[in-house]
Amino acid sequence: MKLSGAAATAYFAKPDPAATGVLIFGQDAMRVALRRQELIAALIGPEGEAEMRLSRLPAAEVRKDPAALMDALKAQGFFPGPRVAFLEDATDTMAPLVTAALKDWRPGDAQLVVTAGGLTTKSALVKLFDAHPSARCIGLYDDPPSREEIEATLQKAGLTQIDRAAMTDLLSLARDLDPGDFRQTVEKIALYKWGDTTPLMAEDVAAMAPATIEAEVDDLIDAVAEGRSGAIGPLIRRLEGQGTLPVTLCIFTLRHFRTLHALATDQSGQAVFRVRGPRKDRILRQSKDWAVKRLEDALGLIVDTDLTLRSTSKAPAMAVMERAMIRLAMMKR
Repeated sequence: MKLSGAAATAYFAKPDPAATGVLIFGQDAMRVALRRQELIAALIGPEGEAEMRLSRLPAAEVRKDPAALMDALKAQGFFPGPRVAFLEDATDTMAPLVTAALKDWRPGDAQLVVTAGGLTTKSALVKLFDAHPSARCIGLYDDPPSREEIEATLQKAGLTQIDRAAMTDLLSLARDLDPGDFRQTVEKIALYKWGDTTPLMAEDVAAMAPATIEAEVDDLIDAVAEGRSGAIGPLIRRLEGQGTLPVTLCIFTLRHFRTLHALATDQSGQAVFRVRGPRKDRILRQSKDWAVKRLEDALGLIVDTDLTLRSTSKAPAMAVMERAMIRLAMMKR
């Protein structure tokens, strides 16, 4: 059975203890690992691993000893309680072995949890778990986490009293950070608010948000939006040296200029309420400095640049992005 969206999120928190097994796959290894940890903890409890009710089976070892998988499913431990056999980093080459294990599975055996990298819908493992009557198949993609997933993470950390502006900032953080960094940030905020019964405010989120490379990306985009073309080159060199990709800069620039356009064209006055965080006043000033027509031209240039970066063009990608940013800065004049 294939699960996705809210159904998958709910299943990670409360899996079926009588299920045969679960396949979790996705390109983002951190996302897969976090969900696998959550699922296994829900199945065997916090003491399950200490009580030896979890068998870890790296795929490389199972290839050398195929019987190890079946042994882990059938073995009875000293401690009572549900058991999990965790097959890590599986590939489609292991589909026959996993098929045999699921076919021979009986009530009372350990539940089989399998993790894998990016698999397609034609994958043998995906087809196997999707078609199995008592197994689950969950694909994790690089989409931003849903509001339900974010709220579940916050609730697990004990953050239940949250101001609306703070929630907006947390939703933005969840989109910008990878899952592991976002979870660490939430835990840091929870420690910061320990024993404090007042609601979490936007200022608290800003104080605890990671000072990552994105702060320097913001500096670069501000230079572009404010027409400071001379500052663009040094900032790009610094970000390039830190490993920032041109397409990442393009995505952040497009998001920023869409916000400026929304503010500049908003007749109802509602768009301003969607701009949060410590940069709010600066962004509002930038939107007033740009004419709507120039913002539309800027968006067209950014989209064209994005298409070039993602094409088979042999032009140096960072040079293409730098040239586009300088042109954007010149547009403001």
